[in-house]
Amino acid sequence: MGYCNGNEPQAKDLAQDVFVKVWDNLKTFRKDSSISTWIYRITVNTCLVHIREAKKLKFSKKLPIDLESKFEIVKENQENRFQQLYKCINKLTADNKAIILLELEGLQQKEIAEVMGLKHEAVRVRIHRIKKELTKCVKQ
Repeated sequence: MGYCNGNEPQAKDLAQDVFVKVWDNLKTFRKDSSISTWIYRITVNTCLVHIREAKKLKFSKKLPIDLESKFEIVKENQENRFQQLYKCINKLTADNKAIILLELEGLQQKEIAEVMGLKHEAVRVRIHRIKKELTKCVKQ
């Protein structure tokens, strides 16, 4: 079991997991191979699952302080950009505001056209113009 991970408490946990799996699945053993091969296969699979889970945990742990602070700066910048974008959206006419908000919600342009009582082509053109207007506004 030590080959999975040199850490003793984890090796004991893995051994326990293997024994439990062997015990729980003993009645499903088909005798296609020797019992030792079957147990070995359970052991290998248990170790592989453990290794995958350990890798996932490494990525989910807290970021180093310098990365974390950079992450916060990026998050703040993004938050400021969203606030600026919504300020600019609020400056639009009621129709244009409705169109762009529906677009941001992920509605298909054909559906937006139906909701707004406009032709699909008109909505496409307006969305293009609204995006240009918002880009200018946000950059100011």
